[in-house]
Amino acid sequence: MTEHASTAAGEAAATAAPRGGAATVEAVAAKAVEVSDLNLYYGDFHAVKDVNLRIEPNAVTALIGSSGCGKSTFLRSLNRMHELVPGGRVEGSIRLDGDDIYAPDVDPVAVRRQIGMVFQAPNPFPTMSIYDNVAAGLKLTRRRRDRAGLDEIVERSLRQAHLWDEVKDRLDRPGIGLSGGQQQRLCIARTIAVEPEVVLMDEPASALDPISTLAIEDLMIELKERYTIVIVTHNMQQAGRASDYTAFFNIAGVGEPGMLVEFDTTEKIFSNPSEPATEDYISGRFG
Repeated sequence: MTEHASTAAGEAAATAAPRGGAATVEAVAAKAVEVSDLNLYYGDFHAVKDVNLRIEPNAVTALIGSSGCGKSTFLRSLNRMHELVPGGRVEGSIRLDGDDIYAPDVDPVAVRRQIGMVFQAPNPFPTMSIYDNVAAGLKLTRRRRDRAGLDEIVERSLRQAHLWDEVKDRLDRPGIGLSGGQQQRLCIARTIAVEPEVVLMDEPASALDPISTLAIEDLMIELKERYTIVIVTHNMQQAGRASDYTAFFNIAGVGEPGMLVEFDTTEKIFSNPSEPATEDYISGRFG
């Protein structure tokens, strides 16, 4: 099974603020993610091998590498969505602020509330209004809130996703009626409404035009004031512009597991990588 094996519903991404606009997200100390001796499998197939790295808080970390090298599989392991794939299993540990998310007594659903996932294509719940799409995650957590409390969270989330001004007069309209870029922003508003510790994004701009892509990058840069952000991208320019750290994954050959080749600041990876394979990929010699 490839790294693009299907998982669960949930979905994609982003923003629409002018590039370089003022931040609207209150700065909050986010949490680090420590990955130790991580090995990921689909049944007998060894998909990702021996990953060790620390994902820094209040930063954007980009995962890059050619198709099939395990980037998305690794990303999904960070909130236990890898387990949702038939045959998916994990060896090693992933710690959020020191707590092992794979410990036997940890509820995977609780993990996914703390570590939100944003996918490639937007998928607003088709039968729900814009308002109810944003509030959906809050209702699933079964936290009791009155209407005024819900209204406040929905507005705040839509503002953080730079969608409020575009939809504030039609919150009762179907979310599916928005444009593609607006749907992306609606989905990210839904993700951040439950206030996770970490936000994962799997190629959130791959289907968008250049203007929407730049808007997503602006939103990631803004949201890192409050969250730890991890993004999978095939867009080297995007990784260079929007991320603080970059992890390069690669495979030795067909059927071999993906491996973390190099992890460093994005400036170092793109200007002076330590590994020849990283330089070859960044420069376009392969991949």
